Parts: sequence; C-alpha cells; structure tokens
Amino acid sequence: MKLAETKEKIADFKAKLEAVKQMGGEKRVESQKKRGKLTARERMALLFDDGQYTELDAFVKHRCASFGMEKKDIAAEGVVTGFGDVDGRTVFAYAQDFTSQGGSLGEMHAAKIVKIQDLALKTGAPIVGFNDSGGARIQEGVVALAGYGDIFFRNSAASGTVPQISAIMGPCAGGAVYSPAMNDFILMTRKSSFMFITGPKVIESVTGEQIDAESLGGADIHAQTTGVSHFSCDSDEESIETIRDLLSYLPSNNMADPPFVDSGDPHDRAAPELDGIIPDNPRASYNMYDVISAIVDDGRYIEPHAAYAQNIITCLARLGGRSIGIIANQPAHLAGCLDVNASDKSTRFIRFCDAFNIPLLTIADVPGFLPGVNQEHMGIIRHGAKMLWCYSEATVPKMTLVTRKDYGGSYLAMCSKHQGADFVVAWPTAEIAVMGAEGAVNILYAKEIKAAEDPKAMRAEKLEEYRELFYSPYIAAAHGYVDTIIEPGKTRSVLIQTLNSLTSKRETRPPKKHGNIPV
Repeated sequence: MKLAETKEKIADFKAKLEAVKQMGGEKRVESQKKRGKLTARERMALLFDDGQYTELDAFVKHRCASFGMEKKDIAAEGVVTGFGDVDGRTVFAYAQDFTSQGGSLGEMHAAKIVKIQDLALKTGAPIVGFNDSGGARIQEGVVALAGYGDIFFRNSAASGTVPQISAIMGPCAGGAVYSPAMNDFILMTRKSSFMFITGPKVIESVTGEQIDAESLGGADIHAQTTGVSHFSCDSDEESIETIRDLLSYLPSNNMADPPFVDSGDPHDRAAPELDGIIPDNPRASYNMYDVISAIVDDGRYIEPHAAYAQNIITCLARLGGRSIGIIANQPAHLAGCLDVNASDKSTRFIRFCDAFNIPLLTIADVPGFLPGVNQEHMGIIRHGAKMLWCYSEATVPKMTLVTRKDYGGSYLAMCSKHQGADFVVAWPTAEIAVMGAEGAVNILYAKEIKAAEDPKAMRAEKLEEYRELFYSPYIAAAHGYVDTIIEPGKTRSVLIQTLNSLTSKRETRPPKKHGNIPV
C-alpha cells in the first residue's frame, strides 16, 4: 500500500471517529448541557485518571430495519464503553448517551454493555455504569428486551465477584431499573435523574393518582424512602467524585484485598472525648457519628444509605490503613432500635463486605427491636432474621464494640460472640441483658411489687437491684462473651491491634450450593 493511500485511510478513520464523538449533534448536546447534565463522554473522562480511557466498539451499528430505523445512524449505538484506570487500578465502564436516540437500548447497544461486563469478569475489575436512557428501543421489540435479559444475567454472575456501581444521571424506567437494582451501589443526581417501573402518566391512567417524576422516583425519594439509592448527589461531577472515593475502599474483585492506605494517623492515637460521651441518663441519646469519627483514620468515612433507616449507620472507613465496614446503632434516631428497614439496610451491607474481604466492625447501642403492630405486620421477624443470618454467614474478621445498651434479640443481631464475632470489646458503660430494667422488673417482681406496702418504693428498689446485677459488661465477660473491657478513649488502638491480628483469619462454612436466606 502506498504512503499516500495509507494517509488517506488514516484521515478517513479520524473523520469517522470525530463524527462518532459528536454524539447526537450540536443541538442535542446543547440541550443536555442546559439540563445541567454532562455528556456520556464527559462522564467517562471524569471517572478515569487524567481523563484517559480506551474506548471499545465506537463504530458498532444497530441492525434494525423497522420503522425507518435503517435510515438512522446512531453515534456509538447510543452508549460509550471502555476501560481505564481509577487511582491506578483498572475499571470497566459504560455511559449511555441520551443525545443519541435518547440512549435507548437495542440489540447492539446491549451487546456493547455485555462485552464490558464479560471483560470485567474475566479480568477481575469493577464495573461502573452511567445510566441515562429512554429505555428499551421500541422499534426493536423483543430483541431489546433480550438485551436487558443478557445484562441482568451478567449482573447476577458478577455479584460478589467484582464490584458493580450504577450512577443514574437521567431517566431510568421500566426494565432499565433492574440492572442498577442488581448492582452493589446506586448513585442518583438530584433534579435530573429518576427511577420507576411505571411512570406518572401510566399510573394516572391506571389508578387515577397524579404525581410528578421527581416525587415518584427522584433521587431523594429513593435515598430516604425506598432505600433503592445509596447516594444522592447534587451534580454529575459530585456523583463521579463519590464513585472514585467509594472505589478507593474496595478491592478490584473477591480474590483481592482492599487497597492499604496509610494516612499517617497514629495507630495509638487516644480519643479522650469518648470517655465522657455516654450520658448519665440512660434515656438520653448521643451521636454515634462522634464515636465513629474518633475511632477511624482521620475521622473519614463514606456512608451509603445515609438518609435511609437512620437508626442504623453503615459506612466504609479505614483503621490503621485497612478498609473496614462499620455497622452501628444510632441512639439519636429511634433510640437505635432495629426495625424492618434497618435490618434490610445492614444485611445488604454486611453481605457486600463479606463478599469482598472487608472486615466488619459492629458498634452496638441497641435497646431492642422496634415494637409496634406495624413492624410486626411488615414482617420484622423475617427481616430481623436476615441480620442473624448474614452475621453468622460472614467469614471476614468480625469485631464488635458495645458502648451502652445491648439487649435481648438485638444483642444477638448486632454480631454477638454467638454469631461468630472474633473479638468483642465493651466499654465499662455497657449494659448487656435480656431486656431493660423496667421491663424485666415488671415481669420478675410483679407480685412482690403489687403486695408491697409501698409499691413505688419496692419497684425502685428492684430496679436498682436489677441494674446492679445486669447493667454492666462484667457478667457477659465472666462467661467469655465479652473478650475485654477497655477505656473508651483507647478504643482506636485496641481495634487496630486486633484487626492486624485477624488479617490471617481463615474460616469456612459447610459446603453447599447456597443457603436460603429469609429475604
């Protein structure tokens, strides 16, 4: 081939590539910008180090010849796919392009995503998806539905093998919602993203209910009410920065350990503020975030589901440079009681951490499961059983810290020794008992109190007696259920030393296909 001919072909290639990079054209790109949204290619560039990534299948074309589709040229088939580095580690990603045929999913659009999923599984690398699509490409009929099915199948295969993250940055409706729902984490952008099975117009036509898209399936609805979304962000840029931060705590796959990041925070750093954090009044609350901040490296953590089921906290942090997953009751919300939503939230987080070799730290201050007819009828038995199940199933290092109340069934549900905790530490303020003093006295001494000359005085006496007997960690420590009792201010150094000793932990469960978790 002559040099001139080669140059001509290279020039032709560059022209074709440039045409693809124009996406849906200037007007549609401008419309995307006016909505405060980044383009698919801008999103990909922001995710990867220095904006550099290798694009795949840029020249893939659809094969639909119905409804005039044979005349339509859809740039990159409406989805940009590729791989690059995030903090020096390989990540595979795809970004649906709303400017190109509304980012609608057809046969070849799906095939591009499937190729990325397959490559991620083969190489053991995380998958990030940017969802911004009008849904299934109607012109392609059942072929589009088949594409969704192929994606869902691989979501299931990848679960527990490589981390999967979806960022919803536009519409995501109908069958399109199920791939993100099968991912490990979902992020949504406020005011510009929404998720629902059936949209407002369909709901109105069927049920007569009137609601707008934001109220039906906006970012805050799914972050606060449904628990579908893990993070709500104010912009595409914030969402992508959150993804990069999240990935920094995670291993690339289930065979690897999370990255070690030494922040320089001294391992023996004391936290004297914890010595006085527990109120004298047992009914008073305090903020569990203050405990977490005092313990973890540099007080930094990232919290999925921050706005959902706020009576329990789930977050990723580091102890002595090692990633950990924290599950902690929040006394400042519903007194830290466990309920249906808190059980679901913590169960999914615990199972994620166990799948990806992230040690667990459980911080217990829990008076019990939330009482009420509504909770019982919502199935608190089944939902609460999930926590017992997943803690018992988890084989990663498990540490438990008891700060104050740890009563009854919730004592077991917050990773007691009996659910496989490797190390249980308690503060002197810990109260480990079957139930609170008031309830226990009402049951144990009902007849004596009723027969007493001064029932009020008798009740107060029995309350004090019960508290002296059981409102301490020493009974549990005497049975070996608490390994050590420590000064609160020394918690960080004790936990880091313990975590370091548990890094070589090896534990297995009986061989089986899988258990039948009470979902």
